[in-house]
Amino acid sequence: MKARPKVSIRALRVSEALSRPTVLEICAGGGGQALGLESAGFDHLAAVEIEPAACATLQRNRPRWKVIQGDVRTLNGHAYTGAVDLLAGGVPCPPFSVAGKQLGADDERDLFPEALRLAKEIGPKAILLENVQGFSSSRFEGYRRSLFKRLNNLGYEVQWRILNACDFGVPQLRPRFVLVALKSKYAPFFAWPNPDANRVFVGHALLDLMASRGWSGARAWARRANDVAPTLVGGSKKHGGPDLGPTRARAQWLELGVDGLGVANEAPGADHPTGKPPRLTIAMVSRIQGFPDSWRFEGGKTAAYRQVGNAFPPPVAKAVGKRIYAALECRAEAPSDDVQMRLTV
Repeated sequence: MKARPKVSIRALRVSEALSRPTVLEICAGGGGQALGLESAGFDHLAAVEIEPAACATLQRNRPRWKVIQGDVRTLNGHAYTGAVDLLAGGVPCPPFSVAGKQLGADDERDLFPEALRLAKEIGPKAILLENVQGFSSSRFEGYRRSLFKRLNNLGYEVQWRILNACDFGVPQLRPRFVLVALKSKYAPFFAWPNPDANRVFVGHALLDLMASRGWSGARAWARRANDVAPTLVGGSKKHGGPDLGPTRARAQWLELGVDGLGVANEAPGADHPTGKPPRLTIAMVSRIQGFPDSWRFEGGKTAAYRQVGNAFPPPVAKAVGKRIYAALECRAEAPSDDVQMRLTV
């Protein structure tokens, strides 16, 4: 195994100089969670990401952020002790994804231990970690309990929930495991965000983009695409390219009138047959993931698509971030309708 590059980080003790709560984000990817937390009111002390294209995306869109390209396993958390209000991250999902081998702790890509190490070294007031729905399965019950116990021992009260992006204005079925851990002082003030009863469908979300090059079939296509999309799959560096997922997912896309075998360079033009399912562009999948149109992805088409497909939808991150923000201010928001999962081991 190649030696991992050392990440040089200078100490940051700047929380007093910032008017908003601070966040250190690991595994930041193309910026979905980062953008949502920014919208929720957090200032980034740093965003850590190993992939060059994703780092370029973060730097292009938010040049004021400190973007650190490197392996999180070399990050010195002691440099941030006392400066971080929220430690956040979308740790890699392949160890727990049903699309993979589900090796969990035996997968070298499992970075939950690194998140725990950083929590111990930094001592943030709150922690936000997200992963695939598969992490909530009975297969990983022992792993979860061990994780929660270690967080309890560090002084955190742990809550988790499966949140679906389509409940927060995102036109996509994307259930994710979301963990929130807060120091005991703040935990009583945290409440999960309430789902939005009004769902956005693919056709409504993408009509203007589909019609942008004069395709006469755009309105008919939008009427057909009157549902939320299946989960976008970003794929890995080892397998797959810019397509919309495995066979089952592509069949679901086809029901919405979308050719999922690839990603197009541009929207369908005036010469595109009205009855032929179009392919989505990076701009379209970005919007389906909840990114604003102003957010631009660096790298080639495959790299850009993977950043989009692996992202935590910004509207979901914003909704959770706002509730964490309120808790850090010891300000109770309206609680969710159902019973919250508060776990103490």
